[in-house]
Amino acid sequence: MALPQTPDSNPIDYIDEEDFISLDIPLEMAGERLDKILASALPDYSRNRLKTWVEAGAVMVDGKVTKARYLLRGGESVKVFPQEMPEQFAFSPEDIPLDVVFEDESIIVINKPPGLVVHPAAGNWSGTLLNGLLFRFPELKSLPRAGIVHRLDKDTSGLMVVARTSQAQTSLVRQLQDRTVGRRYLAWVWGDAPSQGKVLASVGRDQRDRLKMSAGSPQGKPAATVFRRLAKGVFNEAPLALLECRLETGRTHQIRVHLESLGFPLLGDPVYRKKNPGVAKTLPFERQALHAYALSLQHPLNHDWVTWFRLPPLDLLELLPHLAMGADVLPKEEVLLASIENDHKS
Repeated sequence: MALPQTPDSNPIDYIDEEDFISLDIPLEMAGERLDKILASALPDYSRNRLKTWVEAGAVMVDGKVTKARYLLRGGESVKVFPQEMPEQFAFSPEDIPLDVVFEDESIIVINKPPGLVVHPAAGNWSGTLLNGLLFRFPELKSLPRAGIVHRLDKDTSGLMVVARTSQAQTSLVRQLQDRTVGRRYLAWVWGDAPSQGKVLASVGRDQRDRLKMSAGSPQGKPAATVFRRLAKGVFNEAPLALLECRLETGRTHQIRVHLESLGFPLLGDPVYRKKNPGVAKTLPFERQALHAYALSLQHPLNHDWVTWFRLPPLDLLELLPHLAMGADVLPKEEVLLASIENDHKS
């Protein structure tokens, strides 16, 4: 992953608000060497790799690049920007079916199916959306991350935008940074959720389980999710609800973490399920019930506001009868467009 660049640099690379690791150095660590502290705090990475990152300027102490042997004073803030591993340069085109909702000379909008990983990483070096994009749009090989500017979890379905030119990539990243890209999700949750609400809770890496995120973490970053209830349902006498969630920030696992923190975990979520009712084990659904159904942004070329809308995939539609819900609970496109237009005006 490339180091974040300032708004004035060119090109601006991929926006991912979890692309750096933040460490706060305790006062009692005064006098310790930076490389030693990094090795202790980040055991998943080898000492040689960490040293290479320091030498490459990918580790900053209080905003400044320093040396591996730097002696810490205690109280510093350290940011580590993990760099690409050699395997990640081996991206190759693969003929993967893609549901292209829209394409022009600047952008591509994809309706991602559940089960498709967006970007190669450990355990998924092939068969990703990026590999499919490189096959269908070979020109993307000249762009960082093949034009991908945001991502969805593997088992979350729905709409994503991909840049086709460096100009479009810069525009989209800036819109994401300015939080003007509209992203709306459908989320089925356990519990008797209120008619509407807003979650304001930082999201950061769980200190006890590095594969998870947690809400309210002191080391986390500010995050906001707005939701409204579209319908109520029930499964084996356990209440549940269909929510529309609107992101004001884009943290990793944000919706899943925020809703579980309120006591409303997503149906089928294999990770954030501590607050699931007992009947959850009998529900015939094995992924988080989350779908990115609406995407709105300012077109990079003509600057018009454009919106795309896609109903959930078949697995979620087939789930509805089990939840005492009909297809009429799903949002109507004309209602959605009016709501988004009101958001832009406000």
